[in-house]
Amino acid sequence: MNRRLDYLWGILVLIGLWQVGSWLGGPNAIASPYSTLATLFREADTARFWRNVGASSFRIMAALCISFVVAVPLGLFLGSSRRADRIARPLIYLTYPVPKIVFLPLALLIFGLGDLSKIMMLALILFFQLLITTRDAARGVSRSAKHSLLSLGGNRLDLFIHVIWPATLPAIFTALRIATGTVVAVLFFVESLGTRFGMGFYILDAWGRADIPQIFVGILVLAVMGVILYETFDILEKIYCRWSQL
Repeated sequence: MNRRLDYLWGILVLIGLWQVGSWLGGPNAIASPYSTLATLFREADTARFWRNVGASSFRIMAALCISFVVAVPLGLFLGSSRRADRIARPLIYLTYPVPKIVFLPLALLIFGLGDLSKIMMLALILFFQLLITTRDAARGVSRSAKHSLLSLGGNRLDLFIHVIWPATLPAIFTALRIATGTVVAVLFFVESLGTRFGMGFYILDAWGRADIPQIFVGILVLAVMGVILYETFDILEKIYCRWSQL
C-alpha cells in the first residue's frame, strides 16, 4: 500500500509540473495533461495505435531475451574463469566505450529495414550492460563460499547452480532495471529509420504534422513501457531473490 501511495504522490507531482510547464510554454510547445489524455483515449480506439505499441513491445522483449541468453552465461563464465577473463578483457574494454548506436546504418544494411535490424541494435546495447555487470558480480563471489561447496563434494556445475548463479542474480536484476531506461531511449532512435510502425515512428510522424498532443501521447506510452519493465524486474527479483530481501 505504501508503494502505491508513493507512486500516486509521484504521479500527482509530475502532473502538476507538467501542467505548469504547459502554462509557461503554451499549448504549441507543451501539451497539457488533459489534452494528452484526451488524445490518448481517442487514439486507443484505433487499430494503428495498438499496432505501434505492439511493434515496440515486441522489439523490446526480443532484444531483452537475446541479450539475456547470450550475455548472462558469458558473463558468468568470464567471472568464474580468470584465464578466460584475461583473454576477453582487452576486447571488452576496447569495444564497450564505443557508442553502439553508430552501428545502426550497418545493421540496416546487414539485417534489412525490418524488425531484425532494430532488435539486433537494441540487443547489442543491452549485451554489454548485462555482460559487464554479470561478470563483475561473478568475480565478486567469495572464495569461502566456493571452497565450502567444493569441500562438500560439489563439482563445477554445482558451483554454478548453487553458488555463483544465486549470488549474481540480484546484480543481474539491477542491470536489467537500469537497462530499461536505455532500451526505451534507444528504441525511439532505431524506430525513427526504416519503419512504418513503432512508438518512435509514431512520435516523429506526429512531430511532422505538428500534432503536439499526439507527440506527448507517444512520450507517455514510452514512459509507461519503461515503468512496466522496471516494476516487472523488481517483482521478479523479490520472487527469486527472497534471501537478499532479508
